[in-house]
Amino acid sequence: MAADGCSSSLGLPCVFSPKSRQYLASFAQDGRLRIWNTDSKILHQEYVPSAHLSATCTCIAWGPCRIAKEGPLRKKRKSEAGRVEEQADLLALGTAVGTIIIYSAVKGALHCTLDGGHSGGVNCVQWHPVDGLLYSGSDDPYIVEWDLQTSKTRCKWKADRASVTSLCVSPDGKLLLSAGQTIKMWDLKTKEVYRKFTGHSTAVTTLRFATTRPPDSNGLYFLSAAAHDRLISVWQVQEDGNDKNSVVSFTLTDDPQHIDLLTSNSKEEAVRLAVVCKDGQLHLFEHFLNGPCKKPLSPSCTVQMSGLEDIPVPVPLLAAALTADTRSLLLAYGSYLQPVMERVVSGCVASFTSLLTHPLLLKLFPLQMSIEERLGEIDLSLEKGGVKGTPSLQTDNFAVLLVQGLESKDANILNNVFQTRKDILIKKTVSRLPIPAVLPLVEEITKRMQGHPYTAVLMVRWLKAVLMQHTSYLSSLPDLVSQLGVLYHMIESRVKMFHKLTKLHGKLYLLMTQVRLGTSCFYSTVNANATPKNSTRETRSREKPKLCLNTHTNIVNKRYLTS
Repeated sequence: MAADGCSSSLGLPCVFSPKSRQYLASFAQDGRLRIWNTDSKILHQEYVPSAHLSATCTCIAWGPCRIAKEGPLRKKRKSEAGRVEEQADLLALGTAVGTIIIYSAVKGALHCTLDGGHSGGVNCVQWHPVDGLLYSGSDDPYIVEWDLQTSKTRCKWKADRASVTSLCVSPDGKLLLSAGQTIKMWDLKTKEVYRKFTGHSTAVTTLRFATTRPPDSNGLYFLSAAAHDRLISVWQVQEDGNDKNSVVSFTLTDDPQHIDLLTSNSKEEAVRLAVVCKDGQLHLFEHFLNGPCKKPLSPSCTVQMSGLEDIPVPVPLLAAALTADTRSLLLAYGSYLQPVMERVVSGCVASFTSLLTHPLLLKLFPLQMSIEERLGEIDLSLEKGGVKGTPSLQTDNFAVLLVQGLESKDANILNNVFQTRKDILIKKTVSRLPIPAVLPLVEEITKRMQGHPYTAVLMVRWLKAVLMQHTSYLSSLPDLVSQLGVLYHMIESRVKMFHKLTKLHGKLYLLMTQVRLGTSCFYSTVNANATPKNSTRETRSREKPKLCLNTHTNIVNKRYLTS
C-alpha cells in the first residue's frame, strides 16, 4: 500500500494526494498554496493565506481520504446507494510562526486554524490514519496532539532536548516516530517511549514506516533520512531490543528532497521506494526487507530529465509518486510556480537510459524532425482568407516553438511566433511557457523593442502578457533590478520623449489645419469671380458678403460679389 498522508518539509513543500494521486499540492516562493490536477494537468485551486508573507509555510501534509460533504445533499439513486467514494480533502499547513492552517480542498476554503500549541516554527505535521487527529513538531521540544473536531490541543508532551524535525504515525495508528538527532518510537496510548534509535550525526528530516507488521514480530521496519547525509537508513524493530544499528542503507547522489514508498505487508512483498534528490535526480529502489544487509544498496534505476538541446540541460524533478494499482510513476518537474506532471509506467522507466528527454517536447514533435520540418508542418499564416482544411497553430505548439526559438536563438522561428496580433493567443502562449524560459523571453522582448517602431508595437503586447502572467516569479528573482534595468530605462526614456512628441504633434496639426482653410478659401474666391454675367440682379442682391481669411498676410477682407 502507498504511504498515505505523507508530508514534505524539505526545501519548498510539494506533495501528492494519497491513494489516487489525483492532486499535487505545492507552495512556491510567493507563499501561495496551489493544488494541481494531475489528470488534466491544470491548476485546480489556489489559496493565499492571510499572513503568507510573514507566516511562510514550512511543511505540508495531506490528510487521509474521507467522505467529504460538499454542498446540499441530494437523494441518491439505487445504483449509487452502495457506492461511497472517498477523496482527499484536508491539508495541514505548518507555518514559521507556530500556527497550523487546515485547508479543505473539497470546499476550496479554510477549514480551521490551530494555534496556541507551539512557541516556535512548525517543522513537521502528521495525520492519524483513523481518529481524525493531527500531530505536529516544532522548534520547541514538544509534540502536540490536535483534535480536529474541536480545533484545540488534546495532548502535549516533551519529546527531545532540542527541536522536533520529523514525525510519522504507523499504519495501524498505535505508534509514533519522532526525531531530532535521536529517533524515538512512542506508544500513542500511554505517550511513553517504546524504543530509541541513534545513528545520524545531523538532524533527521524524514521518517517513514516501510512495513505494516506488529512491532513484536521482528518484521516492523522504518526508514530515516538526515540533512547533509546521502544515505537512507532502514531500521528494524526487534523483539529483544537489539536494534542499535540500521540494517539496510540506500545510497543517493545528494540530499533527499522528496520520498515516496509502497509499504510491504509480508516478507514475500518488496518495498518500493522513489527518492527525489536535491540535484533533481530520481532514484528508484526495490528491496525485500528480511534482516540486515552489509553493503549499501544502489538504485535500480536513476532518472534525470533534460531538454532537447545539443548540450542537454537538466530539468529538476520536484516530486515523484508511486501508484499501487498500475505500478505507474507520477512525476512533477520544472518550477514550483507551474510544475509539469507526467505519468509513466515504472517498467518503461527502468528500460530507459539515465538521461531522459523532456516529455512535453517529445509529445508534440518527434526527435527525427528538424526545426524547419516542424515549421513546415504548422501553418503560421494569420490571414483570414486561408484555405479551409489547413492546420491551425495551437497554443501548445506556439509555446514549444517559442521555447525552441529562445534556446536556439533562431530568428525565423521567433519572427513567425512574434508576428501574431491575437491577444488571447499571446496570453495563453505566455501562460503555458515553462518558468525557465520567462527571463530569456523578457530579454528577447527588450532587444526587439530597441529596434524598429513597428516591431516595438508588437512586442508591447508580449511584454504585457509576461508581466500579467509571471509577475510573482519575476519579483522573486534576487537580481531582478540588474536583469530588467535595460528595459526599465528604455521605457522611461520613451515616456519622457512622448510628452515632446505630443507637443510637436499638436503644433503640426494646427499648422496643417490653417493651411487647409487657406487653400479652401482661395478656391472659393476664384469660383466666385468666375460667376456668369447673365445672372439675374435679384439673385445677386440676395447674396451676402463672405469673409475670407488670408493665412499669409493675416488680413480679413470683405468682398461683395457684384456684377
